[in-house]
Amino acid sequence: MENAMFCFQCQETARGTGCTQIGVCGKSPAVAAAQDLLVYVTKGIAAVTTRLRAEGKSISREVNHLITENLFTTITNANFDERAIHARITATLKKRKELTEQLSDKENLPDAAIWLPSDDSEESNIGRVIHMGVLSTKNEDVRSLRELITYGLKGLSAYSRHANVLLKDNEEVDTFLQSALAKTLDDSLNTDELTALVLETGKYGVKGMALLDQANSNAYGNPEITEVNIGVGNRPGILISGHDLRDIEMLLQQTQGTGVDVYTHSEMLPAHYYPAFKKYPNFIGNYGNAWWRQKEEFESFRGPILMTTNCIVPPKKSYKDRLYTTGAAGFPGCKHIPGKIGEQKDFSKIIAQAQKCPPPIEIESGDIVGGFAHHQVFALADKVVDAVKSGAIRKFVVMAGCDGRMKSRKYYADFAKALPKDTVILTAGCAKYRFNKLNLGDINGIPRVLDAGQCNDSYSLIRIALKLKEVFNLEDINDLPIVYNISWYEQKAVIVLLALLYLGIRNIHLGPTLPAFLSRNVTNILVEKFGISGIHSVESDLSLVF
Repeated sequence: MENAMFCFQCQETARGTGCTQIGVCGKSPAVAAAQDLLVYVTKGIAAVTTRLRAEGKSISREVNHLITENLFTTITNANFDERAIHARITATLKKRKELTEQLSDKENLPDAAIWLPSDDSEESNIGRVIHMGVLSTKNEDVRSLRELITYGLKGLSAYSRHANVLLKDNEEVDTFLQSALAKTLDDSLNTDELTALVLETGKYGVKGMALLDQANSNAYGNPEITEVNIGVGNRPGILISGHDLRDIEMLLQQTQGTGVDVYTHSEMLPAHYYPAFKKYPNFIGNYGNAWWRQKEEFESFRGPILMTTNCIVPPKKSYKDRLYTTGAAGFPGCKHIPGKIGEQKDFSKIIAQAQKCPPPIEIESGDIVGGFAHHQVFALADKVVDAVKSGAIRKFVVMAGCDGRMKSRKYYADFAKALPKDTVILTAGCAKYRFNKLNLGDINGIPRVLDAGQCNDSYSLIRIALKLKEVFNLEDINDLPIVYNISWYEQKAVIVLLALLYLGIRNIHLGPTLPAFLSRNVTNILVEKFGISGIHSVESDLSLVF
């Protein structure tokens, strides 16, 4: 059967090789083609901006933001709205034309920087886009490295975009992101040069995470240890999911005095850890679990849901009229709340609908504890160091990353439960939902699960490791008593992985499966140079590190 599409950017890609007829995530071939074309023209405009910088010309924030949001729009489960994606393609081509006219030297631009739609129908154009997508690179190893870089840049774009909406930019990060995109079009680069670019992408991943960490802390304070309610109140509610803290700030401001409560879902849980949000009396707690269980949980919530970024599961008809999107997120038939960087969004429609809805149905009760970002852990440093020196804490286990639907992910709950009682789990991202509600106890008052926050907060885990390296006066970060067992799903996890590799961290276990976009030769490079391995059984993996 001829491919209607091809996509293998996420962990759940069909048969572990690639989605060819429809995305496991739910995107159609037309949406997949539109996303391929958006990535292609974004690489093209990046080639133009890179050449403009080489000529000594500056690039505006508007253009930088266009490029990062384009990439963010193509992250898994972010935007399923074909019309919205086409609008971004059109805007990008228009801006590319303006920028190209500023070039002194227009010779030898890559095809992506000069391509324009033909006079044929839009359907015909989109039908040819597969040849601009992943499979257009015939050499498997070059293709693998290009996609690894591209997916890392998609993750980096997400971090940058979240910082941008808090009015923080880093020209160095934007310059690298665009130059690296342009280099994925360069057929003269060999595998050694592309491998070096992979690690450089990790370097800028660290910078991008640092930018977002600073932006969040400056805006909302440093996360602090917090008990989060997982029950419900008796008033109507709005459930907010995704990752965008600026959106939740605006929503909390606008719901004051309306009789509507606000609940977080999945990756928005860590909003409760920030001091700035604790002043809102209608900020009730967290409802539900990781993103993939939303069909059941959105049903029982009964009020409207606001999706601020990726992690949309195609909604059921029973609650589709209650699902709103904003920012880079989108789904056809769902209401989209507009708003550019620096603008105040109007959430009056979602608030008005919430006021007519019944309160959410309680699906669990109690509290969970989080807020162990690097500032908070540093405040406990003496206590942690004493526990390590006394032998009370033998090892830290980083179990960060993403959750997902595959039954094999039960491994992570089993692994957490099987860990020796003298180990502490460091986590960030929705991977925590496999074990953050287990009663794993504490060590001398230190909880055995230290949740740093969102996948966006993975920088905290890097800072904690570097701080421990300093405290224990070690030359090699790999001499720390830290084990890495990372679960991945989408492209933000890819940039976190590349950041860890750039820092020289070895022997990472990555699962539940290795990425389909890694060729055998590229996988062998990662195994030989960094000791990366997949996961096996809980017992065999534990035996390797204990």
